[in-house]
Amino acid sequence: MTTSASDTFQGDACGLVDEFRAGRRHPVEEMQASIAAAEANKKTGLNAFSHIDPDRALDAASRADVNLPFGGVPLAVKELESVADWPDTEACVAFANRRGTHTSLQVERLTHEGGMVPYAMTTASEFGGVNVTRTLLNGSTHNPWQIGRTPGGSSGGSAAAVAGGLCTIATAGDGGGSIRIPAGFCGLVGLKATYGRIPRAPMHYLGNLTVSTGCVSRSIRDTARWFDVANGHDARDPLSLPRVSGWEDELGSIDLRGLRVAVVSDWGGATVSPAMWTVLEDAADWVIRTTGMRRVDIDTTLPSMGAAWSISGMISIREELGDLWPGCADDLTPEIRMGLQYTEGLYGSAARHKIERRRAALNERMAEIFRNVDIVMTASNPDVAFNADGPLPDTFGGIVAGANNNGRLTFPANLHGNPALSVPAGFVDGLPVGLQVVGKHFQEQVLLDVGLAMERGRPWPSVAPVAR
Repeated sequence: MTTSASDTFQGDACGLVDEFRAGRRHPVEEMQASIAAAEANKKTGLNAFSHIDPDRALDAASRADVNLPFGGVPLAVKELESVADWPDTEACVAFANRRGTHTSLQVERLTHEGGMVPYAMTTASEFGGVNVTRTLLNGSTHNPWQIGRTPGGSSGGSAAAVAGGLCTIATAGDGGGSIRIPAGFCGLVGLKATYGRIPRAPMHYLGNLTVSTGCVSRSIRDTARWFDVANGHDARDPLSLPRVSGWEDELGSIDLRGLRVAVVSDWGGATVSPAMWTVLEDAADWVIRTTGMRRVDIDTTLPSMGAAWSISGMISIREELGDLWPGCADDLTPEIRMGLQYTEGLYGSAARHKIERRRAALNERMAEIFRNVDIVMTASNPDVAFNADGPLPDTFGGIVAGANNNGRLTFPANLHGNPALSVPAGFVDGLPVGLQVVGKHFQEQVLLDVGLAMERGRPWPSVAPVAR
């Protein structure tokens, strides 16, 4: 058995299932290649994996039912998602020895209804709280398009593994951009669905009501099939949505003609690199023209919510650390440590009221914008991937951007709960850039068909064409 990533399947997950069903590949052989690639890249190269479970995975692969939607496909699970008996660390040294007591419903459905075989955990940013995958526990994860650059966060290990050719698809989660940001940096498809589309169960804490789970993938059809398998209400997550189906079968059937599209460079008050925006605006104009949509110009300014989102998110981290804080301060990444220190004592009845007032204002404004347009197109990231070791950049090209500039592009859809898709749109300096397509609540299929038009007319590489 070799350790080359090229031994793993380099197409999409749906294509791998087709290979299994045709007898040209076998789930055990694919799992062996996936495990070997993960082992080789666990602490060197991309550093995309934090845990590998080879014996259980190979046993399950030997019994895989390839007639299921994802039958036999190796499944990499983001480090922040629970799998029973696997590490449950939150990518934090303070929880290095903690083990999972249950498996997330998403992974359960993908395993039992979908036929996937979980085999490894991918690295993530600590508590999912920052847009770079670099922790004291695991070190820095790298972007397969250029070692030394970040794949983003918090789903950075998942994106690096999929774009790096180590596995076809992986779980991801998005509380402030953590699916779309890595997808954009790594040239992948990343859908943050309408809030509640995939239940967050069992043992789900509601928190600040921004997190949606899903995947990073190489194709639109992979993402559609993933949601066909994993979506649907579960009573343990009372805010989860009723089941829908047919997303994959209905790809390409949405009539996009006449849809009103706002193309916005400063969505959420962000500052986007001029070089990147030139590429993205060209891609946006192309897909609008090709599909018969209609570009419109409207006021898309939004009230600021970044600080409120950060404060409310830190509350959950502080609660999870419990009595370990502040003694564990030196075991935390600088961003999380500083965030906890800054927000200590800030949350009370007045702060709660302020957060809710700002969120209500954002909801009113987002609703107003989407009464006048059907889609907003913007950037997934303000610039190409920055250094893998950080820090988060506050300038590019001589322009002062602000350290939280990245999240400004993605926060709004998390706070409002509407769907947003990052789709590969080109390159700047040899690094991928992602076009973010933001839509109305429950309109994921519209976004997927916009992505499908991009995929068919301006196809992207399945994996990064560099040594892994």
